[in-house]
Amino acid sequence: MNRAEVVAKIREIAERATQPEGIEVVEVDLKGGGRHQVLLIVIDKLSGVTHGDCEFVSQQVGTILDVENVIPGTYQLEVSSPGVERKLVRWKDWVRFVGEKAKIVLREPVEVASGTLKYFDGVIARAEEADHIVTVRLPDDTEVSFPVEQVDRANLKFEW
Repeated sequence: MNRAEVVAKIREIAERATQPEGIEVVEVDLKGGGRHQVLLIVIDKLSGVTHGDCEFVSQQVGTILDVENVIPGTYQLEVSSPGVERKLVRWKDWVRFVGEKAKIVLREPVEVASGTLKYFDGVIARAEEADHIVTVRLPDDTEVSFPVEQVDRANLKFEW
């Protein structure tokens, strides 16, 4: 199996283990190589992720991965919550966090009244399901709309 297939298999195993517990797998990432591989599984739950949730996922998924020998060689497994400045990865993240502040980087700049923007912060105003268009309200009340496929990376922005 190539790396993408390994990550897909890990995601499948993690989702199978977490679904009955009401835990959502947000991200699966396998970094490094050889004896220095790190498997990161990020989980979320509507009521909030506890240390016990992370421990449960680590034990369940780790055991299955070891029995099925999914990852060639040795690896370190890390399970965590997405944190307060979580990444916005999937469409449902945009829908869930309408009304929240976000930091966005687009693949290509978009036109707004004041010029073009590629990097910006604002409040997620709308996430239109029909065509997967996200609208963000900037601090000056200007709105920027873009297809979610245009997003290079985005995360929630927590005000400290």
